[in-house]
Formats: sequence, C-alpha cells, structure tokens
Amino acid sequence: MAALASGLMLVLGTVIACEPTRVSALASVEIRDYQGEKLGSIDDFHDNSIAGTQVVDPVTYRLVVDGLVAHPASYDLGQLSALEHREKVVELICIEGWRVKALWEGIPTTRLLADVEPLASANTVIFHGADGYTTSLPLATVVDRDLMVADKINGLTLPAERGFPPQLVAEDKLGYKWAKWIVRIELGGDPSYRGTWESQGYPNDAEVGGSRREVPGDVAPGTPPAPSRGKIVD
Repeated sequence: MAALASGLMLVLGTVIACEPTRVSALASVEIRDYQGEKLGSIDDFHDNSIAGTQVVDPVTYRLVVDGLVAHPASYDLGQLSALEHREKVVELICIEGWRVKALWEGIPTTRLLADVEPLASANTVIFHGADGYTTSLPLATVVDRDLMVADKINGLTLPAERGFPPQLVAEDKLGYKWAKWIVRIELGGDPSYRGTWESQGYPNDAEVGGSRREVPGDVAPGTPPAPSRGKIVD
C-alpha cells in the first residue's frame, strides 16, 4: 500500500507540475463528443498570437471591467469562478481558413455588464489581452448574442495556449475577434474603434461569411505586416 501511495503521489505531482503548459497530454480526459456532436481537440487550434503564449499568474490576476460604466469592477479568479456559468458548442473560424468546434464554458458578458451598469453613452466593448492585443465589438452585439468569456474548453480548464484565464467566445465572428488572456473589458463610446488587426485593414465587423474586401493585400492571413507585429490572432 505504501508503494502504491507513493506511486500515486508521483503521478499526481507530475500532473500538477505540467498542467499550466501542456495541452496534448490532457487529451485522455478532454470531451470530444457532446450530446452526439463531434468536437475538435484543443490541439487543433493554431498558435497565432501576436507575442506568443501569455502565462498569467492566477494569484495576482484581475479582470477589470471599466470605462463608460457607473460602477467599475475588478474580479480575481475566485470571484469569477463563483459567477454564473453556461456552456455552449461554438465553432471558431479563422480568416486563414481553419476551424475548430469546441464546447466552451464561461461567464455571460451580460452578467459582468449588469454589475458595472454601462452608461447611456457606451456603445462599444473593447477587449484587452495580457499581450497588448485589443479588439472590439458593438455593445448591442455583445448583449444581443450574449457572448461569453470562457474559462473552460471541452470540459477542461482553459490552458494558457488557449487564453487562460478567459478567452472571448465571439460566436459568429472571425477568429481575430476571439481575444485571449483578457485582462480588461472596457466600455467605450467610439463605434469606429479599431483594434490590433482591424487597424491594419481587417474588417471591423468580422462577420463569418461576410465580405473580406477590406483585407489589405499586403497583410495576408498569417503574414505579419511588419517584423514587430507577429501573426494575426486566429
């Protein structure tokens, strides 16, 4: 029994030590079939971040929701985990042509907005990533589609590679709207705000199946517009 206990402790220690950075090793417990619907794997996503995977400290992490709001708020991971969660199968479709369908679980943005009470002048929601990445959506779109910020994927805690602690699940929007490593949700009053890749010419509405005529020829999907800017985010 002592040998068995020692072996279990060794295995558990290995799992805990590796969990923040590995993805494929978790495949044995990843949900791949949900209510009869086949899902993709965490390993199917491409790493298209602008500055590589961000490793966020879970102890010091805070999600700030502010801007044109009555009551700015800041949440630690414990507070976020205690909020209402829901789950939904949503497919991420990248402008590069690849796609992955997954089961996402997270906090409805409407729940976060209810806490802060957006002012009448607010019309835009800007998502800020830990890597400096930004993207935006109309407040009406965020509310009407009840988008979520996810902290789980396919039944697993969101890995750093996917955007831990939260990634925006921008349903029906192209992948560069799916901001990762979100540290701030800002309510703004400028509907023309353009984020990291939108400011380089990508369509600001990013609607799946919409026109891509705005995409500049010198910023092809997956190609950096300048040496310092990296690749597009999905």
